[in-house]
Amino acid sequence: MSATTNPAIPTQPDPKGALTIRTMAMPADTNAAGDIFGGWVMSQMDIAGAIAAVEYVGGRVATVAVEAMSFIAPIHVGDVLCIYTWIDRVGTTSIKVGMESWAKSRANPERIKVTEGHFIYVALGEDGNKRQIEKPSP
Repeated sequence: MSATTNPAIPTQPDPKGALTIRTMAMPADTNAAGDIFGGWVMSQMDIAGAIAAVEYVGGRVATVAVEAMSFIAPIHVGDVLCIYTWIDRVGTTSIKVGMESWAKSRANPERIKVTEGHFIYVALGEDGNKRQIEKPSP
């Protein structure tokens, strides 16, 4: 059954944000039910969010919070997980990154949104302490 014919799985035309990472879900990433473990998905989202944050702040970051995370649909072994990110808010030392994860299976070329969330990172200096984020020039 495709996502467009299953009313339990919300659809939208295109992912929000920029494609940041793509990875394939493997058998070692499964939970006891045989679906991909939510912790694995969350770790992939954290990696993608950190990539976006590092590019924006121009240096090291550390994850300080997961403000929101929703699991919408299961991911299966062999699905390609694509994570899209955008900068949601920039503070003095912290940055909030919004994310959507979409999965595409070999059996169905239609991608479906499987997770969404907002992660917060703090910018770090070379000494490992938090530092001020320089705003980009207009």
